[in-house]
Amino acid sequence: MFAGILLGPSLLGWLAPSVFASLFPPGGLTLLYFLSQIGLLLFMFQVGVGLDLHEVRKMGHAVILTSNISVLVPLVAGSTLAIYLYPRLSSARVPLPVFALFMGTAMSITAFPVLARILEERNLLQSSVGMVAISCAAVDDVTAWCLLAGLIAWVHSGRGTSPWFTLAELIAYLVVMTWVVRPLLGRYSAFKKESSRETLAFAVLFLFLSAWTTERIGIHALFGAFFAGAILPRSESFSRNLASHLGTITSVLLFPLFFATTGLRTSVHLLSGGTLWFYCALIVLVAILGKLFGCAGAARASGMSWGNALSVGVLMNTRGLVELVILNVGLDLGVISPTLFSMMVIMALVTTFMTTPVLALLSRKVKVAVEPRPVSS
Repeated sequence: MFAGILLGPSLLGWLAPSVFASLFPPGGLTLLYFLSQIGLLLFMFQVGVGLDLHEVRKMGHAVILTSNISVLVPLVAGSTLAIYLYPRLSSARVPLPVFALFMGTAMSITAFPVLARILEERNLLQSSVGMVAISCAAVDDVTAWCLLAGLIAWVHSGRGTSPWFTLAELIAYLVVMTWVVRPLLGRYSAFKKESSRETLAFAVLFLFLSAWTTERIGIHALFGAFFAGAILPRSESFSRNLASHLGTITSVLLFPLFFATTGLRTSVHLLSGGTLWFYCALIVLVAILGKLFGCAGAARASGMSWGNALSVGVLMNTRGLVELVILNVGLDLGVISPTLFSMMVIMALVTTFMTTPVLALLSRKVKVAVEPRPVSS
């Protein structure tokens, strides 16, 4: 990400425009963008595989309440902010309801994979705070992708495609995948045993077929990749082998390309003048407060202490990679401008980088249950 910003219009394009133009001529980013999208499909598939739907169904009252509020409050806050920003940062080509829904969805994101990594590194994954946060993040991921799917269908309906036809196709896709494809896959015993190369190859083929289907429907291919992973029957060995085989090429090659292309699409110089930086600061503030107080208030209402509730609110502010994915989708659809895209990227980076130091500060100031829950004998 940092390399992309340095090589992009933010620095190299500003200091040496001719060098930037020779390195990245018009259309020169097409191949990098294509490879980065392949990496995103693989990533969203792995996120879906890592989502345990049975655990989501067994979540307790605290998680159900907190997860719903953690989406609703930022969604309302982001949509309200969008009404103020619309005449200043958008255009008449984008309907206000579409713009407001996108801003609300972007504000309600929590990056499940990044949050899991933070909890694991701080030894919080098995704590009460960590269990509530990671469960809420899983629900947030599902909700956010459903909202994004609806938004994409809405955008396409304004371009000549009937929204009812798109909705009917989406419902048919979900029904077939859930009640036809999933039971058939469940009978495929290879998923229940030690995974072979053939099984992994079939899983990847299934991923791309599902992504192609949702793209043809008018919903983004990323939704198809995520849903394919979510319904795929798997054992612990299958998930481990999938991560070891796909994770290497994704994290070493394809993901860095996504971050680099995102940095290349980000131009800090578009935020010229104090007014635009004020809008950027306002976006960051609303994003932080919406998640923080929405999650903390709900967690407190469900019986958690204020220290633990605030810790959940801080953790749920982790937006990370999932936020960048949705921002790129919004930019590709034309829902947000390059200027607003740059502001939202800054918001995503700030809210992600602040999580660990703020959580550490909070644990020193307030008595937070950061120790893993004891295992009963």
